[in-house]
Amino acid sequence: MGYDISDYQDIDPRYGTLKDFDEMAKAMHDRGIKLIMDLVVNHSSNEHAWFKESASSLDNPKRDWYIWRKPKQDANGKPLPINNWQAAFGGSAWEYSDKTDESYLHLYLPEQPDLNWENPEVRKAVFDMMNWWVARGVDGFRMDVINLISKPEGLPDAEIKDPDHFYQRCWHLTANGPKVHDYLQEMNREVLSKHGVFSVGETPFDTTPAVLSKYVASSRKELQMVFQFEGVYFDTGKSLFDPIPFDLVKFKQVQDKWQHCLVPDDGWNSLYLENHDCPRSIPRFASEDPEYRTRSSALLALHNSTLSGTQYIYQGEELGMINMPRSWSIEEYKDVATQNYYAEILEERRAKSGNEEPNMDDIMDGLRMRARDHARTPMQWSDGPNAGFSAEGVEPWMRVHDDYKEWNAAVQEKDSHSSLKFYTHLLSIKKAHPIFTYGDFLLLSPEDTKIFAYLRRLDQQELLVVLNFSNSSASYELPKEAQHFKGSKLLICNLPDYADELQGTTLELDAWEGRIYMKA
Repeated sequence: MGYDISDYQDIDPRYGTLKDFDEMAKAMHDRGIKLIMDLVVNHSSNEHAWFKESASSLDNPKRDWYIWRKPKQDANGKPLPINNWQAAFGGSAWEYSDKTDESYLHLYLPEQPDLNWENPEVRKAVFDMMNWWVARGVDGFRMDVINLISKPEGLPDAEIKDPDHFYQRCWHLTANGPKVHDYLQEMNREVLSKHGVFSVGETPFDTTPAVLSKYVASSRKELQMVFQFEGVYFDTGKSLFDPIPFDLVKFKQVQDKWQHCLVPDDGWNSLYLENHDCPRSIPRFASEDPEYRTRSSALLALHNSTLSGTQYIYQGEELGMINMPRSWSIEEYKDVATQNYYAEILEERRAKSGNEEPNMDDIMDGLRMRARDHARTPMQWSDGPNAGFSAEGVEPWMRVHDDYKEWNAAVQEKDSHSSLKFYTHLLSIKKAHPIFTYGDFLLLSPEDTKIFAYLRRLDQQELLVVLNFSNSSASYELPKEAQHFKGSKLLICNLPDYADELQGTTLELDAWEGRIYMKA
């Protein structure tokens, strides 16, 4: 699914050629658009030439390019993993090869062997590859699970937190390893600062500001920003697929925390509500009710556009795309995480009940809210075949959402009140006013269960953002910190009819309504 790279310097023929890439890069640069590339270097594919060489013999020059260890053995001489680490999608993080009688580490799938960053030849090869892409027109990199590239010394067993299983989650050992900052500083010297290119690192499995600030503190010369996951996993229960009800107060606490915690180190935020690993934001944080769907999309846009940091908008987010229909069966879900989770629970329930078809409704309810598949349905460009994602007769890799006839980019381009048109208008305002991106953040009414309100301050300018995160109308009395906004101008609202000025100190907001006032 794109994260096992078999050749770092070529394009999969299903998607085109290097010539196509060069044409795309030139066309983007001609239009003033920067091109950011995904960089997957914690692991490669087991089909990569490097790994094929590494796996071929114990004395191959590339043997040490991956992490190989002699396995343990049971009483019958059967090979066992050297430790109890669980891979991301279940099972052991070690895969045995009878060709050399050793096992290799894969923190994700067996098809994704981890590179050995301890080896300077590996680091040089990665940096040379990055420089090769920069020379080809790439302006920066989004770095996949970059905080996992340094493994703990001795590869010790993980703490046993699930006594019912041998394999244990090991992310507290493998995330933010002992040499990760050395490696990233070297990458900065050899690639990033040399060319002045953009960098953002994905840093899962830790939401501690003191830990993550080290990646982005300007004095350390590592990365420009990271993707931290607290803002999108705060509503997760025992597993990724175990959602807990949205809690606005907790959501505000998380946002407030990250608006302040990186500032002392001159760090910088990444702002996102959706990506390829998350479900769609509207059913998660707002309302997919047809009456409120466009309004909810605009409300979330108002929020994500008015925080300090760099805003990321995921494909289809600007259209208000939502999760796959609840009527779709498990067969429509393609993600390995989804399929493995469903299969594991199904097997457990069959074993306990003796029923070949146990009730899985509760599991499907969780998947219908939280599966990663929801963000991966084809982009809805038009009401034509396959929503314009692929030509007629060319079946996309996933089923197109049922609502594509009414909900697509072509339709929204013609509708002045669409989600897409709102995003266009909002982003033009954001670009004209640096206060949307820079300055101080002051949370108002932190315990209010309906209203998310805050002030932004930059130089002599102020913004008041008031967002009704509820399915009903709400009356909001401005706290004393914001009462001086009386008489200020309304900059933008996600409803078509609104007053231009704030007449008093009490706001009456409709369901899912959001407003921004400006005071110079």
